[in-house]
Amino acid sequence: PFEDGYANGEEGTPTGDATATYTAESKGIVKFGWIKGVLVRCMLNIWGVMLFIRLSWIVGQAGIGLAVLVIAMATVVTTITGLSTSAIATNGFVRGGGAYYLISRSLGPEFGGAIGLIFAFANAVAVAMYVVGFAETVVELLKEHNLIMLDQMNDIRIIGAITIVVLLGISVAGMEWEAKAQIVLLVILLVAIVDFIIGTFIPFESKKSKGFFGYQGEIFYENFGPDFREEETFFSVFAIFFPAATGILAGANISGDLADPQLAIPKGTLLAILITTVVYMGIAVSVGACVVRDATGSINDTFVGELTNCTTAACKLNFDFSSCEKGGCPYGLMNNFQVMSMVSGFAPLISAGIFSATLSSALASLVSAPKIFQALCKDNIYPGFLMFAKGYGKNNEPLRGYLLTFLIALGFILIAELNVIAPIISNFFLASYALINFSVFHASLAKSPGWRPAFKYYNMWVSLVGAILCCIVMFVINWWAALLTYVIVLGLYIYVTYKKPDVNWGSSTQALTYLNALQHAVRLTGVEDHVKNFRPQCLVMSGAPSSRPALLHLVHAFTKNVGLMICGHIHMGPRRQAMKELSTDLPRYQRWLIKNKMKAFYAPVHAEDLRDGAQYLMQAAGLGRMKPNTLVLGFKKDWQSADMNDVDTYINLLHDAFDFQYGVVVIRLREGLDISHLQGQEEFLSSQEKSPVTKDIIVNVDYSKKTETVTSKPVSEKAPIHKEDDDDGKTPTQPLLKKDPKGPALNMADQKLLDASSQFQKKQGKNNIDVWWLFDDGGLTLLIPYLLTTKKKWKDCRIRVFIGGKINRIDHDRRAMATLLSKFRIDFSDIMVLGDINTKPKKENIAAFEEMIEPFRLHEDDKEQDVADKMKEDEPWRITDNEIELYKTKWQPC
Repeated sequence: PFEDGYANGEEGTPTGDATATYTAESKGIVKFGWIKGVLVRCMLNIWGVMLFIRLSWIVGQAGIGLAVLVIAMATVVTTITGLSTSAIATNGFVRGGGAYYLISRSLGPEFGGAIGLIFAFANAVAVAMYVVGFAETVVELLKEHNLIMLDQMNDIRIIGAITIVVLLGISVAGMEWEAKAQIVLLVILLVAIVDFIIGTFIPFESKKSKGFFGYQGEIFYENFGPDFREEETFFSVFAIFFPAATGILAGANISGDLADPQLAIPKGTLLAILITTVVYMGIAVSVGACVVRDATGSINDTFVGELTNCTTAACKLNFDFSSCEKGGCPYGLMNNFQVMSMVSGFAPLISAGIFSATLSSALASLVSAPKIFQALCKDNIYPGFLMFAKGYGKNNEPLRGYLLTFLIALGFILIAELNVIAPIISNFFLASYALINFSVFHASLAKSPGWRPAFKYYNMWVSLVGAILCCIVMFVINWWAALLTYVIVLGLYIYVTYKKPDVNWGSSTQALTYLNALQHAVRLTGVEDHVKNFRPQCLVMSGAPSSRPALLHLVHAFTKNVGLMICGHIHMGPRRQAMKELSTDLPRYQRWLIKNKMKAFYAPVHAEDLRDGAQYLMQAAGLGRMKPNTLVLGFKKDWQSADMNDVDTYINLLHDAFDFQYGVVVIRLREGLDISHLQGQEEFLSSQEKSPVTKDIIVNVDYSKKTETVTSKPVSEKAPIHKEDDDDGKTPTQPLLKKDPKGPALNMADQKLLDASSQFQKKQGKNNIDVWWLFDDGGLTLLIPYLLTTKKKWKDCRIRVFIGGKINRIDHDRRAMATLLSKFRIDFSDIMVLGDINTKPKKENIAAFEEMIEPFRLHEDDKEQDVADKMKEDEPWRITDNEIELYKTKWQPC
C-alpha cells in the first residue's frame, strides 16, 4: 500500500483523486499554487550566483552577441525540456517525486529508478555546492575586514555547517515555512537586480577608472564581438554558464505538494524560463554596453585630447587603458568578478542578492532531494531504501530523507573542494532532462491511447532533438563526467531490470513493445513459410502448467529462444464455473510461467470434452505465422484400465492433429507426468499469489554418470523432504511441490514420480539421445534432438541414430544415413542398423498381441446385425473384424 492508496503504482480514477484531494485539504494539508509552488522556486534556482558573479565575465569573453547566443542555446534546451515536462505532467495525475515520478511513469521503473537515485543524490550534493558558494562569499567579506576566524578553508567549513543546520531547521519546520523563506529570498533577489539596473544609469566619475562609463555606443560596439583569452572557447564558456539554467525542475520536484500539478507545472515552469531568460539577456546586454573589458582602476589614466595609437572605446571616452594589454589589470569585464557590485547603485544589495541566490537554491535542493528519494523508496525499486519511504505529520514530511540529505551535503561541505563533483552534478541534471524529453518522444512513438496530454504545445520530434541536445551538452560541459553519468545510469538500469520490481505503471516502454510485436507479427504474415526456417512451435497439452513440470521442461528445452510454446488447458464442466476459472487462471498461470522462467504462453479454453477443446486450440491458438505446428502431449499410461471412451478420445486427438497438419510428439515417463495430486494444487497456487516468489520443496536427485541413457536414481524413501520457510533465491530448476511437512511421508511410487518430474531440469551429463529413424517423417524426429543438444543442460549428450535395414547391406545403409545426416548438418555419435527389422513376429508374440486386444474386439460376425450396429454406435472404440483384416499384414506373417 502506498500513500495515495493505490497498490503497485496504479493510477486512480478522477473521482477518486478528487475525493482524496478534498479529504486531504479538509485535514489542513498545505498545498501550493503555481506562483508560490513553481514560479518562485524555478526563478530562484535559475537566478543563481552565475547572474551576479560570472555573467559579466562571460560577456567579456564571448562578447554581447555570443553571450546572448549562449543564453539562447541554454534556453532552447530548457524550454524544450519544459514543454516535455508540461506534456507528461498533464497526462494523468501527478503525485510526489518530481522528475523521478514523471520519468518512471512514462518509461518504466528501469529508467525511473536509475534517474530517481542519481537525481536525488545530485540535489543533495547541490545543497553543498550552493552553501559553499554562500560561505565563500561570506569569507571574502570577512577577509576584506580582517575578520578571518581560522583560515579561509576552515572558515568555509564552519560557516557552511552553520548555514546548512539553519536551512535544515527551516525545511523540517514545514513546507509553509520553507515557502515563506523562498518569498523573502526572491524579494531580496529582485531588489538586487533592480539595484543593478538603476546603477547602470548612474555613471559616477569614480567608477570610470574601473571601466564603467554608463550606456555608450562605442562600448557596445567594441564588446559585441568575442575576445576569448586564456584558452577559453565558445563551448567552454557555454559549459560554465549552462549550470545556471538547470533549475527548471525545482517546482516539479515538489509535485506532491502542489494543489494542481497539471496546471502549476506547465504554467510556472515555462513562465519562469521566459522571465529568467529575459533578465539574463537584459543584464548581459546592459553590462556589455556599460563596462569595458579592461580597466586599471587608476584615475591617473585619464587624458585630454587624442591618442593616435589608441582606438579602443575607453580612449574615445578619454581613458587610456592600453597598459592592460600586457595583463594584470584588476578591473573590467575580463578581470573583475564583482562588476555588478561595482555598477550597482548600492553594492551591499548585490551581496545580499548573492546570499539570496545561493541560499534559495540550497533550500530548494534541500527540499527536493528528500521528496524525490521518498517517492523512489515508496515504489520499492531498491528494497534496501524502504525505510526512507516513511513520512511524518499531516504533510507526510520525509524527515529521514531530510537527515540523509543533510549528512550527504555536510560531508561535501566539509570537503570544501567541489570542482571535481560539480560537473558530474550538472550531468546528472542533464541526464534527467534528456530522459524527460525522450519520454515524450517515446510515448508519442508508441501511439498508446493512454498518451493524451492536456498540454498540446509539444512535438515528439522537437522532444527528440531536445534529448539529443542534452546529451551533446553533457559532453560539452565535461566529457569524462558525461561518460561516468552514462555508466552509472546504465548500471542502475541493468540492476533494476534484473530485479524486475513488481510494478505496472502502463509505461510507454510497454506500449512500444506491444506496437513492435504487432507490427512484426503483421509483417511476418506476408512471408511464406520456408523449410529452412521451420522450427517446432508447440501446443503442449499440459493442463494446469504446474501439474506436469517434466512435460513443460522437456519441451521448453528445445523451444526456448527458438520456437513458440503454448500451454493448452481445457476446462470442462458447467459453463458458468468454467468461465470464472478461465478469468482467474489466465493471469495466475501466466505469472507462474514467468516466475519459473518459462518462455511460454498459457491458453485456456472451455469445451464440452477434451477432444473438442484440443480441436479449438489447434485451430485458434497462435497469431498469424506465430501459431503451433506441433502437438505435444503425455503418454496415456492407464490406457488399459481407463474408461475406453477416454482412450478413444486420446487416440482421436492424434488423428485430429494429423488432420490439422500438425507434427505430434508423445512424451512418456515410466513414472508418469502428472504430479498435481502431490502438490495440493489449489493451496499451492493460492500461496503463490501471496508470495512474490514460489516456495519450493528441494529434492536432491542423484543422476547416474555411468549409464548411457538419460536416467535418474531416486533418493531413498526415507530421504527428508522439507518446505522452505523463506525464499532461498534458488532458480526454478527444482521440482515444484508444496506439501505440509507435518503430513504423511511420500510412498515409493510418489517419490519416484517426484524424482522423475525434475529429471529434465538438471544437467543431463554425457548420456545418449536415441533416435529411431524407422521411416522418413519429414525430419522432426531428428530436429528435436539436435535442438536439445544446443542447450546448456544437454550439450554433453550424444545423438545415436537407429535405422531399419537389411542384414546383408548394413554398411551401405549406415553410409547412406551418415550422408543424409551430413546434409542435415547434424552431428551424431553412432548409427545403428537394425538388420532384423523386417523379420516376422514369432507365434507367441502374435498370441500375446491377440490376447491383449481381445477385450477391445467387437466380433460383429458373431452377433446379430442390429446388436453389432448398436455396440458400434455406443462403443466406437471397439476394433472391428474389418480393421483386423486391414492391419493384419503389419503384425502377422503372410
